[in-house]
Amino acid sequence: MAYRPPRSSVSTEVARTLRRTLTPEERLLWSRLRSAQLGVSFRRQEPIGRYVVDFVCYPARLIIELDGSQHLNSESDRVRDAALQADGFRIMRFWNNEVRGNLDGVLERIQAVLKEGG
Repeated sequence: MAYRPPRSSVSTEVARTLRRTLTPEERLLWSRLRSAQLGVSFRRQEPIGRYVVDFVCYPARLIIELDGSQHLNSESDRVRDAALQADGFRIMRFWNNEVRGNLDGVLERIQAVLKEGG
C-alpha cells in the first residue's frame, strides 16, 4: 500500500475546495496526469501533513506544484518545500505560463524525473 501521511480535517476541507476550483493551468496539467497516463497514478489537491499539494504521485514520492507570480521568491514556499522534502518527497515546480505555453515540455521533464528515480 502506498504511503499516505495523516490528514487534518482543515487541510481536507481546503483540498476539497481547491479540487472544485482548479486554475486553468491545473486543469490542463491534470488532463494529462490523470488516469495514469504517464504510467503512474497522481492525486490532485492532496493534503500532506499541514499542506495541500497540487499533484502528488505517492509511489514515486513526487510532488508537482504550479505557481503564479505570487510565488516568486516565496519564503513560505521554501519552508514548505523543505518540510515536504524532509518527508522524502521530491518537488517539481512549474510556472503557469510553462504549462500554458509548453505542456509537452513540462510532461517530458516530469517523465524524466519519474524514470530517473521513480
